[in-house]
Amino acid sequence: MIPIAEPILGEEELSNVIKAVKSGWVSSKGEFVTEFETKFAEYCGVKYGTAVTSGTTALHLSLKALGVNKGDEVIIPTLTFIATANAVTYCNAKPVFVDSHPDYWCINPEKIEEKITKKTKAIIPVHLYGHPCDMDAIADIAEDNGLSIVEDAAEAHGAEYKGRKTGSLGDVSCFSFYGNKIITTGEGGMCTTNDEELAEKMKLLRDHAMSEEKTYWHEMVGFNYRMTNLQAAIGVAQLKKLDSFIKKKRKIAEWYNKYLQNSIKHPEMPWAKCVYWMYSILIENRDRVIHRLEKSGIESRPFFYPMHVLPPYRNNERYPVAEELSKRGINLPSSPNLRMGDIKKIAEVIKIEVENSCSRTRDR
Repeated sequence: MIPIAEPILGEEELSNVIKAVKSGWVSSKGEFVTEFETKFAEYCGVKYGTAVTSGTTALHLSLKALGVNKGDEVIIPTLTFIATANAVTYCNAKPVFVDSHPDYWCINPEKIEEKITKKTKAIIPVHLYGHPCDMDAIADIAEDNGLSIVEDAAEAHGAEYKGRKTGSLGDVSCFSFYGNKIITTGEGGMCTTNDEELAEKMKLLRDHAMSEEKTYWHEMVGFNYRMTNLQAAIGVAQLKKLDSFIKKKRKIAEWYNKYLQNSIKHPEMPWAKCVYWMYSILIENRDRVIHRLEKSGIESRPFFYPMHVLPPYRNNERYPVAEELSKRGINLPSSPNLRMGDIKKIAEVIKIEVENSCSRTRDR
């Protein structure tokens, strides 16, 4: 089986974990947590990093630190992983959905303003499958309407918008280090920001909002969202490899671009550096292609369902671009371990199915 994704772990990760175990600091206190926060923030080009338990808790923590509460509304793309919507719901706020841009699949800035109301508190742009959103347009809308930006970069470590790295493009930015992400800590996440006050509030809230001056004193309700030293030990080693992983993933994208038809390639806008967390294409008879790939020993998966068709968030509005993307989208194997021969095999299977589909259409 050619896997869709796989973690790449080596001797340095193992050495760091052993060091953490021998230190006795295996929970949320330990040198690796601070090192990972500092170096990841530096990588993103910001001042502060707050390590947490997952990308989902990073989003929730960010929203709570920004003061999103019951009755507020937060604008998100309808085409995203459900964690984006759930994090808003955890705040007793309402996720408000926006359609995708047809050219690069992220939230369409032209559709945002019509969804803004007096209750709107923030916008969460999601860098879908490793491609950045049009952040200047979103920032202008946020500034004009007094809204915060929570950048969902869970799938876009190291991606760039006009030369600026993701993680530096919002009031606060959120990453995931789940096992299938570009770098991993098994589970885990990170919030990054240039706002010192916001960073301090997130660090307070992630540790049950426990006072640093008065032991076991809590002025507010907090959370247990602390990353362990063991996870951070892996993260420190992974971060050193991030640029090499991205370089290889962009090489894999070049191979896909070479062997796939122009009409189905993963987009990359001139102002973006996509990191191809998942190399993704749009194709007719998507489910038939997935089945054909599986029979050939190739793992793939469909695009996310849009939030507005899922039972917890279903509504009667139409989001035609997102619906079409979800219907036709497929994520192809994207691990840095892939070789050119693997990509040729995958492309050949897709080509055969496309040709068979055309033949079936002609025979009708």
